[in-house]
Amino acid sequence: MMVFVLLGMQGVKAQGVWKNLSEVSYKISEDQFGELYVPVFSENITKLEGKVVEADGFIIPFEGMFKPDHIILSSLPLAECFFCGSGGPETVMEVMLSKPIKYTSKRVKVKGKLTLNASDPEKLMYILKDAELILE
Repeated sequence: MMVFVLLGMQGVKAQGVWKNLSEVSYKISEDQFGELYVPVFSENITKLEGKVVEADGFIIPFEGMFKPDHIILSSLPLAECFFCGSGGPETVMEVMLSKPIKYTSKRVKVKGKLTLNASDPEKLMYILKDAELILE
């Protein structure tokens, strides 16, 4: 089994939880569609699962997909985010908000319960549930 370690690129110095979340490695696995990278979470990350954490970052506005109660948060600004090719998958998380918010291009801070995802390729590997906006 081959294991790769990818460290998050830090275009903007990530705060708090992002440092721990960058401690992820990947193993190559296969499904019915071929090879895929499966996250292997460090002990520091697994200790955070199910706990309420705070994360700051930028809302990624997917065209036609922004939902006020389900956002993608990036530790990096839009021009450097994972979906633009600069940061790794450890620099983004899905955030399920208990109250809808308005889109802003400014840095925001959210708080919610961290869930780790290593099995559903349709979801990001970090998901904050029952989250709330604590700083805009």
